[in-house]
Order: sequence, then structure tokens, then C-alpha cells
Amino acid sequence: MELELKKYNRRWLIWGILALAYIIVFFHRVAAGVVRGELITTFNITDVEFGNFGAMYFYPYMLMQIPSGILADTLGARKTVTIGTVLAGVGSIVFGFAPSITLAYIGRLTVGLGVSVVFISILKILSQWFKPGEFGRMSGLTSFIGNGGALLAQYPLVLLVSAIGWRQSFSVIGMVSVLIALVTYIIVRNKPEDLGLKPINLINEKEESSIKDGLKTIFTNPYTWPTFLAMGGIFGTVIAFMGTWGVPYMMDVYGLTKGQASIYTMMVTLGLMVGSLIVGNISDKIGKRKLPFIIFSTIYLAIWLIFILVKPGSMNLNFLYILFFLMGLMSPGFVLSWACGKEVNPEKYSGISTSIANMGGFLFAAIIQPLIGFILENANSGSVVGDYNRAFMVCLVAIVISLISILFIKETNCKNIYEEIKN
Repeated sequence: MELELKKYNRRWLIWGILALAYIIVFFHRVAAGVVRGELITTFNITDVEFGNFGAMYFYPYMLMQIPSGILADTLGARKTVTIGTVLAGVGSIVFGFAPSITLAYIGRLTVGLGVSVVFISILKILSQWFKPGEFGRMSGLTSFIGNGGALLAQYPLVLLVSAIGWRQSFSVIGMVSVLIALVTYIIVRNKPEDLGLKPINLINEKEESSIKDGLKTIFTNPYTWPTFLAMGGIFGTVIAFMGTWGVPYMMDVYGLTKGQASIYTMMVTLGLMVGSLIVGNISDKIGKRKLPFIIFSTIYLAIWLIFILVKPGSMNLNFLYILFFLMGLMSPGFVLSWACGKEVNPEKYSGISTSIANMGGFLFAAIIQPLIGFILENANSGSVVGDYNRAFMVCLVAIVISLISILFIKETNCKNIYEEIKN
């Protein structure tokens, strides 16, 4: 019998509050590139140290993905996001007041630790409050909203830093994070049953849901790992560019101001927001995961090839607006990694299965960002363009790894097919 979903309108408020928390996640994810100059001046650091600072967010985020899935499946999304967002707020305030680069590292690590639990918890909420056929669309919509935080962390952050300074800016963001955590605890509920409603998805959870059994099941499933690698190279490269190295590239190669450079990286973010909506909708509409993933990611690789191989002098700056928008537009094939990971494993372990796919993206991001900094720091070609192109070859290799991995993803036809795989 079809549920009367109008009785379940609370789900949109619940999702909306969590989406606000996800905006904070994306803000911190890409904010480092905008304050590079301030950090280098304040703490007297090198490009390698700056790359490490950018990656400090990603190390705990990556390591926390499986624990995040376990927390989402056991403690529940409500408490998990509340605690995590409070931690992120504290970390942001610590970073804002940091007297040394060591304490700045600690602040950013704390932010990464706190925000690491948010997205997996949102996916868990989606699995409880929305139907399976809505998962791809809602994942894309969540990514779209979250990237609003990435937009705020670019040109708007430049303006805020100019107005009140970088320290005060991150302190304000920390206080906003704590406020969102409070609202999360008050409003969010883990599943319809917590409000006395019938479950939307009738999943058989009568069996004891052992975390040990869940980890064993998911880790030994060969279809889990292609999603891990497929997510990695695509997500890791677009985040490394728009979040850490895009602004420095535009300043060093084209001589732009920080404000001007941040507008170009905003084009990547805008493209990512639009693409996140498109790819999820296409996937749900055609009932396929693998095909749109391959098409988007292949075009994404082609855009990177154009970006690296075409000399800057032969490219009009207005053309870069288009190229960067397309780079963002074609990158969100990775959104489908979450759906694929969930749909090839038991539904009751959806938090853990999506967290493993997500972990790949942050592993690659944590490796790529300091590696680019290391290559730039040790470059001696005498050409700024040549140095950046050499460093960005890391991104090409990562994207190729992802493309190969997509070929090994099990097509789920937008349904959980674990029983089919098991048999």
C-alpha cells in the first residue's frame, strides 16, 4: 500500500537542516586556497607546508569514513551530526586564534574530524526517509546544496577576510557551526518511526546487525572497491583544484589578484553544483548508474587534457570561465559512487557501505594536494606554467585510475542487488 507522503513532510525539514551542516563541510573543504597568502605571511610557511595544511582537513575525514558509517548505523544521524558539527565549530575557532602553524594544523584537523561524519549521516537519513528510486536525485541535490558552502568559501570569503580579517572570519564560521549543531539536535530524527510514523522503506532488519559482520560482508564484497577508486580520482582532483591550488594557479600564471582568481574557481564550483543535480536525475530517470558515470568522467578527463596541454598564452581568460565551468559540470559522476556502494551491499549497512566509497575520494584528496605542493616546491624548470603542468599531471593519473575503476563497477539498475550478488 502506497504511503501518504504528505504525512512525511518533516523529512524535508530534517534534510534541510542537515544540508545546512553540509554547507559548513564544503566551506572548510575549499577555504584554504583563498587564505593562502595570509597563512604564508602569518606563519612564514612554504608551499609544501601550505599543501600539508590543505590536506590536514582530509586525513581525519578519510580515516573517519568507516567509523562515520558505523556511527550513522548505530548512534544515529541526529547525535552523530550534532557532535561532529560542534567539533568543527571548535576547530574553526581554534584555527582562527592559532598563534602558530602547529595550532593551526590542530584546528584544521579538528575541523576535518568534526565534519567527517556529516555526509554519511545524510546518506543514512536519505535511506530511511526517501524511497530507493529517489536516492540518486537526493544525493545530487545534497551535493548541490553543499557546494553552496564552496561558493561561500571563494569570492565571498575574500570579501569577508578583507573586511574583518581571516582570524575573525573563521571564528564567526565556528560560532555558526555550533548554532547549526544545536538546531540539528532539536529538529532531526533518524527515521519515521521516531515520530510514530510507519517506515518508508520496509527493510528486513530483524537479524542482529553486527558491526563486525557488516564490515566483513562489505570488505569481502569485490563490488565494493571499484566504487572506492572511482570516487577517488574524480573527487580528489576537482577538490584539489577548486579548494587549494586553483586560486594560486590563476594568481601565479595569469597575474590575477586573489579576488579575481577566486571568481574563476567559483566557476568550477558552479559547474559542480549544476552537474550534481543533472547526473543524479539522469541516473534515476534512465535506471542506470554506470553509463552516466563513464560519460561524465570521460569528458572530465578530456577537459583536464585541454587545460594542461593548451598554452595559457593561447587561451583567452574568458574561455577559462567556460572551461572551468565545464570542469565542474562533468566532475560529479562521483556522486553515483555513493549509490553504487549502497546498492551492492546489504541495505541495513548502508552507512558503512557508502562511507567506504566516500573514503576513496578523501584518500586521493589527502595525497594529491601535498604532492602538488611538493612538486611545485622542488620545481626548477624556470617556467611557472611548466611547473604547474608538471604538478597537475598527478591529477591526470588519478582521473585515469578512476576511469578504469568505473569499468569494474557492478551495474545496479538503481536497485539494491546484494542478494543477487551473494547468490
